[in-house]
Formats: sequence, structure tokens, C-alpha cells
Amino acid sequence: MKKRREIKNKLQGETLVRRSLEYGENQDRIVRIAPNLNVVKIGGHGTVDFGSKVLLPILDEIRQLKEQYEMLVVVGGGVRVRHVMDIGIDLGMPTGILAELTGDVSTQNTKMVAALLAEDGGIRVEVDEIMDLPMLMRMGLLPVMAGTPPYSYFEEPSPGTVIPQHRTDTGAFLAAEVIGAKSCTLLKNVDGLFTENPFINPEAELIKEISAEELLDMKMDDMVLERKVVELLVNAKNIREVRIINGHERGTLERALKGENPGTLITAD
Repeated sequence: MKKRREIKNKLQGETLVRRSLEYGENQDRIVRIAPNLNVVKIGGHGTVDFGSKVLLPILDEIRQLKEQYEMLVVVGGGVRVRHVMDIGIDLGMPTGILAELTGDVSTQNTKMVAALLAEDGGIRVEVDEIMDLPMLMRMGLLPVMAGTPPYSYFEEPSPGTVIPQHRTDTGAFLAAEVIGAKSCTLLKNVDGLFTENPFINPEAELIKEISAEELLDMKMDDMVLERKVVELLVNAKNIREVRIINGHERGTLERALKGENPGTLITAD
């Protein structure tokens, strides 16, 4: 039998899929690259698509909070994402191409948000520049990033559909997790997570706090955030909670950054 030219290490000879492999579990120390940074996700569908009457007040609040809180603004796609996916699905596009197309839309919105914040230090950053965030914070800048995670053509197949699972809520969460951010807050056009869609059922109840596993066990037909975020939260190492707030209500963002719960708090456990 031919012999592999190994390099001695603790994973030597491992397939990395062995169920009984313990190395890497319960890691005591995970580096937090930007532990004071707050990831603030502005939804495309829930905020940007409402235009100046909704978006500008949100950005004004971010400006006022910038000196007190370090923030990474993550921007979603919205209506145009749904349109391009509709056309793409009709034309038989695979999941990876749909992911690439939708990423282009969130980038368009990001350019507009960065332009609106430019006088206050707003600067658009690409996903591969995420390691530059600590430097940008020290420079007093306000980074703005597209929310679509860079799976692009390599987006994994989704159960029962070609719609990509990793969209902009997920991108914001993953960015917060990898940099070891202080918090992750999703701005929506409702007061938080409800038992049902409140626009369809006005009697739906607001869920103030719930664990990720409890939420998954509810098997809800619809949610205000991407299901993938909830699934990832269960095993997250740095980000152990996600806040959902109404970005249309002035003051909710400041309360969230203070650590309060003005909407819904989803916890890892």
C-alpha cells in the first residue's frame, strides 16, 4: 500500500466526518474580531422598498447612534429580489444562479444606502473585506455591506424548492457570527415575530422571547425572518441571540443596541 506524505497534527489521517471525533468540540476560546460591533440589518422588503419616508428616518437614527455604538449596516434586496427570482424560476434557473442574481439586487440597495450615509462616514464594503472592519471602526467610519452571503453559484439546494435558503437575514447573522459581533438586530416592518402573519391575521400574537429550538418545533408556516437564521443560531458560537424590531418605529433601534427587547428576542437556548 502506498503511504501518504503526512504532516503531523491532531487531525492527521482524519476524514473530518467521523461522528466520534471530539477535537474542535466545545472550543473554549473563539476569537472575536470585532466584539464591540453591532450588526444592524436593514431589510429591503421591510424598509428600503418603502422609499424615503421610511428609509431616511432609519438612516437618521443610525447617524445619531453612530458616535455611541459601533455598527455594521447590512442591507437586503426586497421587491426586486422577488421579481428576479420569479423570472428565474419561470425560466428554470437553478438555485445557484438565483442566489447570484439576488445578490446583485442587495448590492444595488447597499450602494444607495452607503451614498446616503457618505457624509457621516458611510462606506460600502465587500464581503471579502470583512476582516477590515476593526480598522474601519478605529477610523470612525460606518461600513455598509450587502446582506446576501457569498455562496453565489455554490448555494446549497433547498428542500422542496429552488429558492435560496441563505438570503440577507442569514448573511447578516453569519457576518455577526464570524466577526464575533456584540449583537445582531434585524429591522422589519412589523413589531417582531408573530404567531402568524399579522397582515393576514390581525389577531396574531407577538412572541416576545423564544428559543431557536422552540421556534423550530412550532413548525410555523411563515416567519418574519429567514428560517435558516433560526437553524444556524442553535449551533452558533459567538452570536447567541437575535433581535427583531420594527424599524419603522423611531427609537426601537437605540433600545435594541442598549440590550433591551423592543420586539422579539430569539435565543440560542
